[in-house]
Amino acid sequence: MRQLLEQEGRERLILIVNHVLSAEPVAQRRLQPHAGRRLRVVPDGWPRLLSMMAPPPAPLEVVVTPAGLLELCPMPDSVADLNAQSDAPDLEVVVDSHDPLGLVARVLSGGTPSLQLAGDAQLAADVNWLAENLRWDVAADIERFFGPVPAERLRTWGLAIARALREAAARLASRGGAR
Repeated sequence: MRQLLEQEGRERLILIVNHVLSAEPVAQRRLQPHAGRRLRVVPDGWPRLLSMMAPPPAPLEVVVTPAGLLELCPMPDSVADLNAQSDAPDLEVVVDSHDPLGLVARVLSGGTPSLQLAGDAQLAADVNWLAENLRWDVAADIERFFGPVPAERLRTWGLAIARALREAAARLASRGGAR
C-alpha cells in the first residue's frame, strides 16, 4: 500500500513539474538538448521525527523527454529491479529535506531549494538555472478555475496553514530534542 501511495505521489509531482515547465518555453528549450538523460533526485536530511512515522522517500528517477519535459522512471519492485536501475544517472540532485514543510513553503513562495548537483556539467548548469528561475504561479492556476477573489483567499489560507504546520513541527522537534 505504501509503495502504491508513494508512486501516486511521484506521478502527481511529475505532472506539476511538467505543468510548470510547459508554462515556460525557455525552460523546455533548456532541457531539450538533454533528451534521454536520466536524473536522480535524492532527499537528504529527512527529519528523525518524520522517520518515526514514515521512512524518507526513495530517490526519484526521471528521464528528460525530447519535448523538454520529465518522465518518471518506474519504481523498482524488487532488489533485481533496483540493481538494474542502479546505473549511475547523468545527474544526481540532492535536495536538503531536513525541513520538508519549509522546503515546500519556500518553493511555493518563489524561493530556491537547497540543491547539490553531481554529474554532467551542462545538465547540472541547466537544472540549476531551472531551480533558480522557474516558479509555479499557483495563484494564477487557482484564479483560472475559481476567479481572483477565491484565489487570493485560498493563497492566504494556504500560507497560514503552511506557517502553522512549520511552527508545530518546530515545537515538536524542540520538545523531542530536549528529552
